Amino acid sequence: MEQNADIQYMREALKEAKAALSEGEIPVGAVVVCRDRIVARAHNLTETLHDVTAHAEMQAITAAAETLGGKYLQDCTLYVTLEPCAMCAGALGWSQVSRIVYGAADPRRGYQLYAPKVLHPKTQVADGVLADECLKLVTDFFKSKR
Repeated sequence: MEQNADIQYMREALKEAKAALSEGEIPVGAVVVCRDRIVARAHNLTETLHDVTAHAEMQAITAAAETLGGKYLQDCTLYVTLEPCAMCAGALGWSQVSRIVYGAADPRRGYQLYAPKVLHPKTQVADGVLADECLKLVTDFFKSKR
């Protein structure tokens, strides 16, 4: 069951990534799910907001906390199309999110390279969900910029 739900919610994150792409942003999307309900949707807004911290995960954390009325996301899962960077992983650690599911690994900027212990000790991580589709969006975006 969990695998099917992971695919379903990653498809929702991919919709957000495609929205980012249509806005000229790096195509990374995220959703936060709490008790089988999407409580936040977000995508990269770094170009739109002129803010290097406006990553999809950061936007999703803020939106979820607002929706839930508290800063901790202990009963939540974050689905994101690209492995979080160290900054986002740090924020996810502070949010005490229960689970992170990401699509494509980010071997150049991913948190596992720079800060593998930054997440909350109880946070579970699953990777590789729809990885090829997630990676293709990002690689096609950067190829188009060259």
